[in-house]
Amino acid sequence: MIRHMSAHPARSLSRVLEDLGPTLLDLLHGDPERALELGGVGIHDPYDEQHYPERAIVLGVGVHGPDATARLLRELAVAGAAALVVRGPVEDGAALDAVAEETGVALLSLTRGASWAQLAAMLRTLLSEGDVGEEGRQTLGGVPSGDLFALANAIATLLDAPITIEDRRSRILAFSGRQDEADPARVASILARRVPERYLRLHEEHGVFEELYRSGKPVYIPPPTLDDEAALPRAAIAVRAGDEILGSVWAALRKPLTKEREEAFQEAAKLVALHMLRLRAGTDAENRLRADLVTTALEGGPGAAEALGRLGLADGPLLVMALGIEPAEDGDHADHAQVTAERQRLAGALAVHLAAVRPRSAVALLGDVSYALFPVAQDTAAVRERAVQVASNFLERTGDQLGAVVGIGSVAGEAAALARSRANADRALRVLFSGRAARRVAAIADVYVDALLLELRDLASANRDELSGPLARLAAYDTRHNAHLVETLRAWLDAFGDVVTASASVFVHPNTFRYRIRRVAEVGRIDLQDPSARFAAMLQLRLMGPYDGGGGGAGHSKEYRQGAG
Repeated sequence: MIRHMSAHPARSLSRVLEDLGPTLLDLLHGDPERALELGGVGIHDPYDEQHYPERAIVLGVGVHGPDATARLLRELAVAGAAALVVRGPVEDGAALDAVAEETGVALLSLTRGASWAQLAAMLRTLLSEGDVGEEGRQTLGGVPSGDLFALANAIATLLDAPITIEDRRSRILAFSGRQDEADPARVASILARRVPERYLRLHEEHGVFEELYRSGKPVYIPPPTLDDEAALPRAAIAVRAGDEILGSVWAALRKPLTKEREEAFQEAAKLVALHMLRLRAGTDAENRLRADLVTTALEGGPGAAEALGRLGLADGPLLVMALGIEPAEDGDHADHAQVTAERQRLAGALAVHLAAVRPRSAVALLGDVSYALFPVAQDTAAVRERAVQVASNFLERTGDQLGAVVGIGSVAGEAAALARSRANADRALRVLFSGRAARRVAAIADVYVDALLLELRDLASANRDELSGPLARLAAYDTRHNAHLVETLRAWLDAFGDVVTASASVFVHPNTFRYRIRRVAEVGRIDLQDPSARFAAMLQLRLMGPYDGGGGGAGHSKEYRQGAG
């Protein structure tokens, strides 16, 4: 049985430094023992109002120089943060030491070459470990359940070698201390949070993964010969749960493993499997719970306030974002399981993206749509524009291969208003799917009229309404004489009566167009000087007529095209 218990609490700053430093983090100023339990990760954005978790460790992205760092330390002290991370190297240490002492906010530096995204992911992994199972009670093999970092340190002690635990895609899930004893390849892997592509190709060429996943024993990998890079040999072992490969454990060796250590490595791999399964089960349960809470909140019923409280979102206004994938076109037989997996992947990516902007955001995939509860300061145009920008940035990062779009609802000042915000997000989403808005993100305030037109068209379809009045007469005349009078009326209305512009849009001479518009008035018996008559014709064209602009005429039923005269 592995016995490795950190002397520091799982969610403490001391534990973060123990697991991530000095590979990723260095403590510059402050006493980590003074910090209470960390409440989460925050990202500093100088251009937006900040909402940090209580006792947050804040990532000072783009913060440079002693003045800016000192100013932010004082701001974070007021906000109740525990620590600030800035990019190293940091200048004027003596002055910042005094500020750190004054504020009680610890100052750390991020190793050059490491990414902020990787650090945020690692920190969230560490700080979420205590949320799995019964905190402080459940252990597997003497290691707290799901604590892969503690497990990596324990295996490193057994093998006397620095360790990484990786998933099936060679992404680093956790690593032990003593990585400075390894080689540049290992350091590059940890900084990138995945094994560099050049080493993966080399392993694939030499059949390393094939042998690794076939064998139940440690596999020895000689030092790679890649340019002039010096590297240590490796020993790796697959992590299995029955027939399923969960990942692997890798040791950077300065000396071969003894027989006893090989056996210990095999036993450790079994324990890693249990921890990975426990983490996966805990994640699945947490996702189901979060989805249930988000669903309850969105319904806006009696339980909405309690659900928001459990999500940590009960103390301010919210708006709902709805993320959807464009429906498949006719004849597209995409695999349903693959589409479902893509929706789940996008929901997870949206959760990560929003957490970087608003740490208390909540995201859940409900049916075919991912809904996000996004905290805002108040209901203003600037707040709504900010939400649109956040969603647009997300879609830019994920690309447009899937046709993903985001509808943004109204601001809900209380739990009871969340159902309306969700309905408005769905309405905006439908407008985006209809093609009426030539964009990928839309707030309901910006597409309200288009949403209303779609709903009026639904009502007309449900009532099996037919064309009537002038438009019915024009459509019937066009059918008999191929006269293009409906097209002429539509062009004239769209151009606000400007004959030159209207005639150019339908590619006829202005004089020909003038003749046709006179025939529109005669055949349709419509007074084009009457504003009410013009509005009625324009509305009917968009709702029921053979109108092909703005995506409005694509799905009209047959009776819409047959006038009653």
